[in-house]
Amino acid sequence: MRVTESSISTRVLNNLQNNVSRGGDIQQRLSSGKQLTRPSDSPAGTASALSLRSDLRTQEQYIRNADDGLGWVGTIDTALTSANSQVGRARELVLQGMSSGSGGAQGARIALASEVENIRAALIGVANTTYLGRPVFAGAASGSVAYNADGTYAGQGGEVIRTIGDNTQIAVNSDGEKVFGRGNNQLFKVLADITANLKDNPAALVDDLTRLDTAIASMQTEIADVGSRYNRVTQMRDTADSRILSLKTQLSDIEDIDLPMTITELTLQQTAYQAALAATAKVVQPSLVDFLK
Repeated sequence: MRVTESSISTRVLNNLQNNVSRGGDIQQRLSSGKQLTRPSDSPAGTASALSLRSDLRTQEQYIRNADDGLGWVGTIDTALTSANSQVGRARELVLQGMSSGSGGAQGARIALASEVENIRAALIGVANTTYLGRPVFAGAASGSVAYNADGTYAGQGGEVIRTIGDNTQIAVNSDGEKVFGRGNNQLFKVLADITANLKDNPAALVDDLTRLDTAIASMQTEIADVGSRYNRVTQMRDTADSRILSLKTQLSDIEDIDLPMTITELTLQQTAYQAALAATAKVVQPSLVDFLK
């Protein structure tokens, strides 16, 4: 097969062009910092990256849900801690009223009744605590209050649910009737009866104290439950954080370049290109002038 100057030049130019193309690809990766700039760079890697990004968005949503849940549960915890302190004070007042007897200490009992009445009003305010405009003790109700001014329940049953992990959901609200009781043992009714009995019927305070202790027990049970839910949401948020870190590491392994290796590869490619140019200069030397000599 006859090898002509034209064929040599064509092959040499093609090889040089391939060298330039490879150098351009390396420079593109180096400037972008990414191994994958289009799906054709690595179809399998692109599929893996898309899957990891989907998982990453899911975990980020879990964190947003957990943050919202912590806001709800933290608000409830603060409200119940305040309510528990005030109910404890009401119990002390009942004990003082029982110690006053039914003799000439009516004036003192009236003063105690006034303080209990104020505690009741304050507790109704606590029971109407809201988070982002929604009462946290109203169940799934969308109204503005959980309890009316007279102490009647204005909420409804149901739970406000947040998804905080794979197949993991948690209620972030509290049922007011579960916290403050219902019927004859409802906290606000008990406090209203205590107020009346301190004024007119101190003998009934013994039964009132029993009912109040029942209401306090219900509240303290809910405080413990809220604390456990807060811890669970916190743990799930930490799990999502750890998962995000792992996913980002895996995604970086697929998409990002190895900077030292890429720089070395570019240097080698530039050296190879310069060597190819030098070799080409020596191989394709004859010209028309050379043939005319």
